[in-house]
Amino acid sequence: MLNVLPASAIRPAPVHSSLCPSPGRDKVVLFYPPYDGPPLGAPLCLLALAGVLRDAGFRISIIDACIHKDYLQRIVAESADAVCVGISVLTGPMIRGAIAAAKALKVSRPELPVIFGGWHPSLEPAQTVREPYVDVVVRGQGELTMLELAQAFSQGSSVGPIAGIHWKQDGEIIENPERTVAPIGSFAPPAYDLADFDAYEPLNGHRKLAYATSVGCPYACNYCTDMVVYRRRFNAYDADRVVGELVDLVRKYRIDEVALLDSNFPVDVKRALAIARGIVNSGVRFQWTFQASTDFLCRMTQDEVQLLADSGVKVMGFGTESTSARVLKLMNKRHQRVDEMYETARKAHVSGIKINFNLIFGYPGETEEDRVLTFQTMSDIVERYNNVQFSPNLFTPYPGIPIWPQLRELGVREPQTLEEWIKLPLSVNALPWLQGEELERLKRMTDYFLLNGQVHRRHEKETLKTAALRRLFKQTVSWRVRSSHYGFPWELWASRLSGPLASRRSLVTGQDLPDQAAAC
Repeated sequence: MLNVLPASAIRPAPVHSSLCPSPGRDKVVLFYPPYDGPPLGAPLCLLALAGVLRDAGFRISIIDACIHKDYLQRIVAESADAVCVGISVLTGPMIRGAIAAAKALKVSRPELPVIFGGWHPSLEPAQTVREPYVDVVVRGQGELTMLELAQAFSQGSSVGPIAGIHWKQDGEIIENPERTVAPIGSFAPPAYDLADFDAYEPLNGHRKLAYATSVGCPYACNYCTDMVVYRRRFNAYDADRVVGELVDLVRKYRIDEVALLDSNFPVDVKRALAIARGIVNSGVRFQWTFQASTDFLCRMTQDEVQLLADSGVKVMGFGTESTSARVLKLMNKRHQRVDEMYETARKAHVSGIKINFNLIFGYPGETEEDRVLTFQTMSDIVERYNNVQFSPNLFTPYPGIPIWPQLRELGVREPQTLEEWIKLPLSVNALPWLQGEELERLKRMTDYFLLNGQVHRRHEKETLKTAALRRLFKQTVSWRVRSSHYGFPWELWASRLSGPLASRRSLVTGQDLPDQAAAC
């Protein structure tokens, strides 16, 4: 559950705040710390804040550790004349860089307000603001909150009336009321012109744009942080705005691939198709990717899926998680059906779109039988449709998710400080019930499952050696997965001669991700 201070520990905000050290200044510094995986381009969260702040007259400096390797020195220098600094944070290794930057700022300018926002602070606001180097936490939708904070600091006024924050006064943590969610279409456009697309291009070989047409998802999966932050509200741009903005950005910045960050892009199927149709009619060609749930994709006809392909859709990611009806029920994922997984793969295959199925193993209550069923079903799908790839992950107990009371009863230790959350990136095993021989067997099952997917997909650039290995393994590896016999894994030993298995992929783009947490 969301870690909120008890009512007895929260008092009304005082009239005057000590957090107003720089009256008259109009510069805001926004920082994105190093993170795990290849960049999707400039961080959209900061561009969105920058657009609203700049529209109100503030000067903006954006520092992204992906392209600014000297980010600590840069953030200190840029903050010398700033009114405040905002840092966006995700759970996991990204917290390390955020802490380092905040501490450096407190050495160089102790009076400067340091504001943490983004997913992790929104899910653990009281715990985050408790740290001595954090002055304010912005919860949830941050555009208007950040603007009001910057205005208060610039004018030397109180942050007491500002909704949607946790902050400190004389060592006491204060939780201000929730902010009413605003339609995202009411904000000034993100400041895409502040992004250095040339600097990001060498990092992944493409001119990529991270873009969001909506936030929120209507479903209530028990493991998902989205429902905690957005509370199942779907908040979207209209189709005409999306088409016009994307076409303009692609032309202006020579973008060749757009990664939609929407939690579930086709929630409004008519809107999603209108966007695809608008892109086709524009005559502007680029590739794009998005996340969805299979039920929405299955509501489309084959011609409508073909329209997505014609508009440039390259990869679709789906959080399928399991093919066990029992596990899906435990996850509160009742909308997810196995027949729709097959149908999604078939429709995408006919239209030439690649899909990535995300899988979660080790969920509380899952059994060996459930895992075997998921591996067998997904292997059957990939043997039928070679456009399918997978990203299997261990269940990660992220902050704020609905099943934390059950996890505590099962012996999962919840991190007690911001720093402790650094050690919990995706798929790091923190599950007391999945250890020893059971964990080792799951790892071997996963390796064979991934190898089965690889040998059933012919790669355009495969070498003669890998082609020969693929033909050699095809029958035996399929038999292993179907029968669940994994002793003496000679196929795994041989396959590693041609390189590692791709075990993790981005749900947004289908790109391979590093197995170990690494700085961008």
